[in-house]
Amino acid sequence: MGKTKRGKGTKIMANAAGNSVPVAVTIDSASPHESKLVDETLSGSFLDELVARLIGDKAYDSDPLDRYLAEEYGIEMIAPNRENRSQTQDGRLLSRYKKRWVVERLFAWLKWFRRLVRRYEFHAQHFLGMVRLGCMKIMLRFL
Repeated sequence: MGKTKRGKGTKIMANAAGNSVPVAVTIDSASPHESKLVDETLSGSFLDELVARLIGDKAYDSDPLDRYLAEEYGIEMIAPNRENRSQTQDGRLLSRYKKRWVVERLFAWLKWFRRLVRRYEFHAQHFLGMVRLGCMKIMLRFL
């Protein structure tokens, strides 16, 4: 989301299953880094149990985040290595990174909803409700 009258914008964080169905979704200001919002995103899950693996881009490649997810939730983080770090993950695990297009397709589906492309809601909770409503509409397509 781009800059609005109310600030620098809104960031939608989402987790998607293998068929691009949303698993967890949350919103926040555009300012914080994505790796700081992982815990909040996991708490906004639609499911009773959490996923076993998270696949993220290079921004999620950090040892503290890997340890936190493993200890707190039992989740394995798969992210390609940043240029300034040595090889920290097995190459076979990184082959799963090719499936990252799944979450990009989810965001493309969310952009079909006009209220999510242009944020009309003033309050963040109302906007989060509209994002969740869009996710529910996507989920109903797969039933």
